[in-house]
Amino acid sequence: MATVTRLPHPDMSEVRLTDVLFALSDPARLEIVRELADGPLSMAECGATNPALPKSTKSHLMKVLREAGVVRNEPDGRRRVLSLRRAELDETFPGLLDSVLGSAPPTTPANRDG
Repeated sequence: MATVTRLPHPDMSEVRLTDVLFALSDPARLEIVRELADGPLSMAECGATNPALPKSTKSHLMKVLREAGVVRNEPDGRRRVLSLRRAELDETFPGLLDSVLGSAPPTTPANRDG
């Protein structure tokens, strides 16, 4: 049985605000963070599993979020579980996630009023 590789996660003392803001600036990555705000999800449950997204794009979205210190991507048997590093981020950057997650999703032509 193949084991899932452990990925490196930065210590919060190494996490920079600019990296977190960059990771949250992309609509696809922000949507993943919004999904994880309610609790951990397996990769299979996460919106990054959109069949229209190439596997390389999904991997890149997760890598940027993980390397910025926003999420944890941990093995759990043969699957991966994603979780938001909320407590750590709240301690390091108080109010940041509340501000970002409390903002309205971007307006797209499909959901604009008249």
